[in-house]
Amino acid sequence: MEGLWQGRPPLAERLRPRDLSEVVGQAHLLGPQGPLRALIEGGLTVPLIFWGPPGTGKTTVGRIIAQRFGARFVQKSAALATVSEVRQVLEASRDLWRRTGTRDLLFLDEIHRWNRAQQDVLLSYLEEGSVYFIGATTENPSFVLRSALLSRAQLFVFEPLSPEDLRVLLRRALVDPRGYGGRVSLTPEAEEFLIRRADGDARRLLNALETAVEALGEGPIDLPQLRKVLGRKALHYDRAGEEHYNLISALHKSVRNSDVDAALYWLVRMLEAGEDPRYIARRLIRMASEDIGLADPWALVQAVAAAQAVEYVGLPEAELALAQAVVYLALAPKSNALYRAHLSARADVQETANEPVPLHLRNPVTEVMRELGYGRGYQYAHDLPEGVAPMPCLPPGLQGREYFQPTERGWEGRMRERLRELRAKIRGEGG
Repeated sequence: MEGLWQGRPPLAERLRPRDLSEVVGQAHLLGPQGPLRALIEGGLTVPLIFWGPPGTGKTTVGRIIAQRFGARFVQKSAALATVSEVRQVLEASRDLWRRTGTRDLLFLDEIHRWNRAQQDVLLSYLEEGSVYFIGATTENPSFVLRSALLSRAQLFVFEPLSPEDLRVLLRRALVDPRGYGGRVSLTPEAEEFLIRRADGDARRLLNALETAVEALGEGPIDLPQLRKVLGRKALHYDRAGEEHYNLISALHKSVRNSDVDAALYWLVRMLEAGEDPRYIARRLIRMASEDIGLADPWALVQAVAAAQAVEYVGLPEAELALAQAVVYLALAPKSNALYRAHLSARADVQETANEPVPLHLRNPVTEVMRELGYGRGYQYAHDLPEGVAPMPCLPPGLQGREYFQPTERGWEGRMRERLRELRAKIRGEGG
């Protein structure tokens, strides 16, 4: 039934809740004891920041708030609107406020797209209260918003909708006269497919349903039909946004915790979303040294080999090389002894006096240097029976420092006694 809904608003817009009683989800904010509901019912006195993923109701709640307070709802996108355009809205609301005591509600979507200098434009208007203001963002406000703006606003975090919430919305769309009024039905398998595919995003859920109905027409819809019409799911991902860092953090911590299955899942999720495989390879190399180190020296070899595979053959062929490295790293014995040793040595470099290199470690490449004592007392380790000289090599002020403290896991367990013997010989202790 091509063009069945032509000329009508999209399904998601037709079903947009008209008041708080119709809002599905965000019970922690809008439930009977919810802080946002209390603020709305008690009188809106502060600017608001709504932070959450797409399709969780940020714009809808903004519209309901405007309606409740009799304010004109003015929606702008920071990705498209200029500072001048937003300033015109702010000035209009200020003029209205001074003349009548009423205000407009400015809903600035994607506020994270404005840099900190652009955000400054808002401050004087928010300070005087001449406009109701809601800034919406999908990015962590502490990273993308000015502290001056955050200090003037109340932050509310919108969560992805639960499967139960999405089920309520989906069934509402099927029976509500604003939706399909009972003319479309889904098999249980088709319903579950749409809910899983939505990933907590109400708009994605309703758009997928609308796409299926436009392609298949009214009547019952089953899972094979949905799979054929909707194809592959588009994953939510932003290489420059917080989700990018959340996913690499999940991969790294799964490897560190030796959770092979979770590590594979997060790797595939990043690859399927379009992450640069070279970035993943670089992080695997870091994991190999930071979380495994000498407990399994081959971990670094595996990670570097995966990085080379990415450069040599690219995707999709290198996906298995990355998976192999991830599994190996997750299975390997874990130690951060090398990481801690590096931190300790760096702290001494940064926080203690950088003493001159001891004379016995300097090369006497000229006669003058030799006369000054360069190389005096140096012992060539290969000339000694055990290949180790009783000759400390740290600066005098750091003598006795022991940065590397191996664990008993993996190869490091075999190194502990060797390291103890070496340190004793270098210090001239024992026989």
